[in-house]
Amino acid sequence: MKTKPSYKSIYDILKKDILDGIYPTGSLLPTELTLADQYSVSRPTIAKVYNQLQTEGYITKKKGLGTIVNHKYTSTTLSFGLLLPGAGESEIFSIINDQLLKQSEAGKFNCLWEGATASNANIRRELIEACCDNYIKKGVDGIFFSPLERVADADEINIRICDKIEKAGIPLILIDRDIYNFPQRSNFDIVCLDNFSAGCIMAQHLIDQGCTHIHFFYRPDSACSVNMRLSGIKEVIHKNKLTFNEKNVHCGNPEDINFVKQMQIISGKTGIICANDSTAAVLMSTLADIGVQISSDLLICAYDNMKYSMHLKHSLTSFKQPCEEIANVSVELMFRRINNTNAFPVTVNLAGEIIVRDSSKFG
Repeated sequence: MKTKPSYKSIYDILKKDILDGIYPTGSLLPTELTLADQYSVSRPTIAKVYNQLQTEGYITKKKGLGTIVNHKYTSTTLSFGLLLPGAGESEIFSIINDQLLKQSEAGKFNCLWEGATASNANIRRELIEACCDNYIKKGVDGIFFSPLERVADADEINIRICDKIEKAGIPLILIDRDIYNFPQRSNFDIVCLDNFSAGCIMAQHLIDQGCTHIHFFYRPDSACSVNMRLSGIKEVIHKNKLTFNEKNVHCGNPEDINFVKQMQIISGKTGIICANDSTAAVLMSTLADIGVQISSDLLICAYDNMKYSMHLKHSLTSFKQPCEEIANVSVELMFRRINNTNAFPVTVNLAGEIIVRDSSKFG
């Protein structure tokens, strides 16, 4: 018995035919009834395919006329500039960068990558605008940008970069975070981890392990995504009728012994959630220096699931970001934006996964 094609397979076929110019700009697609007969599926299935293509800007359904192709086919390979300054410090941006390059090899675009990956945040600060200006001069067809963080004037730099790109008329996709703190929002498409959910999941995990006294620790000038994680943490702690206020939120240097000592630690009841693995790794070392024992006095966890997290003295419980999917969705949104420059900006929040290790288990 012949298997009926799925909605997704029909969608992929039609999208490819449009991208390949088999259906030129302005041409009419077959009617829903015609395609339903062709693929031996229901008419609502074809309607779903057409609705998805219309949402992405490839076609327009006009009453009394039919379904018209909007996509402008070009045999010229598109070029996209990558502005991912965090690739010099965090593995997650290196993975995103690598996946974008893989997509470029398989798709109809080239990726331009001109650095700004230095491990020092201030050096990245100096490089990032020069890279942006160069992409604009080259007339790239789109730019993927992960806003700068960990420098005092990062917000101003990020806004300035986005303004330049917007004024140049170049489609822009923001990766990992917006340039504004919630509830403000930019006019650009954003692809990121569902940070609110990630905060909820981490807080609930520590509560399930017996923690009734939870702290959140982050460094100054951290990305706005950190605030969304904190919001999720607060939500779950308060739902569990536990105390959480400004005394539980710590913004500082995890190497500063005096600052770390200010945290109230109730042995066997305390959990610390760090904004990222690098902060947690340093904090764990400082805690050891002042005689606080992981898995005995307190539990600790963080975000990003860096490779070294499993090799620390106490392997670190961490939240894994869907890096490859962030890259894949970013490419989809870039083509959507190119095909329909007036499309409403969207935010895609992707689910991650908690990787439980020794640091969040009382021994």
